[in-house]
Amino acid sequence: MSITAEQSQGAGAPVNAGILPASAVRHGGIPPSRSGGGPRQGQPWRRSYEAVARLVRELRAAVRRQWSTTPGRLRFMGTGCALLGTGLLILLVVAATGASGTWDAVEHRNAPRTLAATQLELALNDMDAQTANILVSSGDSGTGKGRLDRSYTEARKRYEGAQETISRSLRTLGAASEGDKGTQNAVVALTDEFAHYQEFVGRALENDEHPGGKDAARSDYRTATDLLAHVMLPNASRLVDANDAVYQADYRAAHSDVNVRLAAGVVLGVLLVVALVSLQIQLTRRFGRVLNPGLLAATLCALVAVISGAQLLATTSHQLKVARHDSFDSVVALARSKALGYDLNADESRFLLDPGHRTEYETGFLEKSRKLYGVPGEDVGAYGEQLDATWAAYHHDSTDKRFTGEYRRELDNITFPGEREAAEKTVDAYVVYQQDDRKFRKLVAENKIREATEFCVGWAPDTSNAHFGAWMQALDQVTAINSDHHDRAIASGRDAIAVLAPTAGTGLVLMAGLVAFGLRPRLAEYR
Repeated sequence: MSITAEQSQGAGAPVNAGILPASAVRHGGIPPSRSGGGPRQGQPWRRSYEAVARLVRELRAAVRRQWSTTPGRLRFMGTGCALLGTGLLILLVVAATGASGTWDAVEHRNAPRTLAATQLELALNDMDAQTANILVSSGDSGTGKGRLDRSYTEARKRYEGAQETISRSLRTLGAASEGDKGTQNAVVALTDEFAHYQEFVGRALENDEHPGGKDAARSDYRTATDLLAHVMLPNASRLVDANDAVYQADYRAAHSDVNVRLAAGVVLGVLLVVALVSLQIQLTRRFGRVLNPGLLAATLCALVAVISGAQLLATTSHQLKVARHDSFDSVVALARSKALGYDLNADESRFLLDPGHRTEYETGFLEKSRKLYGVPGEDVGAYGEQLDATWAAYHHDSTDKRFTGEYRRELDNITFPGEREAAEKTVDAYVVYQQDDRKFRKLVAENKIREATEFCVGWAPDTSNAHFGAWMQALDQVTAINSDHHDRAIASGRDAIAVLAPTAGTGLVLMAGLVAFGLRPRLAEYR
């Protein structure tokens, strides 16, 4: 029979009494306490907290002991000045480095990418306009009879130039979009679409050289224009928006950082000057001297450094705004208005080339005209009357705002000297061009097609093309004013870094050395 633990103990003895568990044996025969009594396990944070609190109490006591003596107080105040100067120096180094990187991004990435996208949009419209001009001025297919030689030659030359600009812009955008998957996909898609577009345009031009091929040329050209209007131009416009949005996002981040650093720099600078003045007062009270030369020079160096640093950051903030909003916004808007202008001009040539779709092209001409200069008008004639009346009212009173559109926005965003005069000259040229358009449509309505063609695509003085060229030239002058100030803003921002950053840094280093120089003889008196 087996004997149990209960049976081996006396009656009434507690079960397992006197028997220690193995864990108790391993701990010296004493079972671990589960509550109260022994040291607490599993709370390292408490021990860390107590150690930190003890260290803080010791440091406070040491500070009080040092602060109670004159040399200790001077050392603390001198060290405080040095720390504030070091903090300001680090802030300015970070700010100058960041500003330099920002200007590099603006000059070499953001602005060129956006401009390449606007040039692409413009060149697409130009190439299509010149294709229409070639087909209109070529005369009879195959025979060349009735060809307008100068207009044909000029259109060919401009067509090839636009073609090269498109290829170059696509290459630029492709190289600049590395790492940006969305932009890369858009550039690849546009490259493929441009290949298809050139195929249709090439067929149209080839058919136009064959006898009886004018109708086939019109059909191929219409297919190419539809691809351009409904697919390529919207994609090109989105590409402009995407690149411009990157520039805008970078600008906002950089501008915000600069303003935060400017505020922090001003606070540190004020604290530094106050600390130096307080140290000067302490020396005056304790040693009976009016001024300490070393500290006086240190204070002057600190003031130079603080003013230079603040000026550096303020200049950077201002020039970023000039580069982005005051100038580049107008550059982009004007580039888009120029692209619309080329599209308007192409609509006139399409109107001549494709009689079966004249209503469609006239409607497109009117819609694009309203984007540039927005006034009511159910047709081209009514629009022209409103254009003449409202622009005459503007000349009488420049606050008159009865028109909208891109030109209204430009006239409301005048920033630079000479910009208003150039912008008004542009609208003057636009008004003349619109008057030519009404004359051109009247000739077509009277079935004077030869005269209408010569007036529309010819290059003689006082023709529509000549006035179109004057309009584009005036538009380029406004763009040049804004582009020039964009470049000047970048140069001014770089100059501020090159001059003011070293000045501020040198001032802070000298300040630290002069503080030590000014305190050394006073502290020596206590040795």
